[in-house]
Amino acid sequence: MPTIHLTTVIYAPLERVYDLSRSITLHKRSMTHRQEEAIKGRTNGLIKYNETVTWRAKHLGKVRELTTKIIAMKEWEHFTDEMTEGDFTHMKHEHHFKQIGNGTVMIDIMDFGTPYGWLGRMVERFYLVGYMTRLLQHRNETIKDYAESEKWRVVLD
Repeated sequence: MPTIHLTTVIYAPLERVYDLSRSITLHKRSMTHRQEEAIKGRTNGLIKYNETVTWRAKHLGKVRELTTKIIAMKEWEHFTDEMTEGDFTHMKHEHHFKQIGNGTVMIDIMDFGTPYGWLGRMVERFYLVGYMTRLLQHRNETIKDYAESEKWRVVLD
């Protein structure tokens, strides 16, 4: 089971980073290159505990849908989303936040699994881990860009 662990330092207040991280609107902006859209559940604004969102996007040459639910949340500290429907056998994404002197440390821990036995594990190892890591890094770069500039006001105000 692959696990992706990313740490991003963002020079912005904790509350802003936390809210941008759960913004459906900002997530859509960060994934325009994948034509990602929220089609069911929470489709804009800030996702909250126990809410779901269904995403439709083009990944790996195919239009796919993925539904996740916020299964844990402690304001300003962390939240976790978990796949309820989609192409993975399982997918869980923890988002952690810690205030530092002049900003926020944002930590992502994502684990997932694919079907198809040993073939699926080979795809995970040689392709999918890198692909998913790049998607998360791009998302985090977008959060950082919005949080460290005045762009955040367009999403959160």
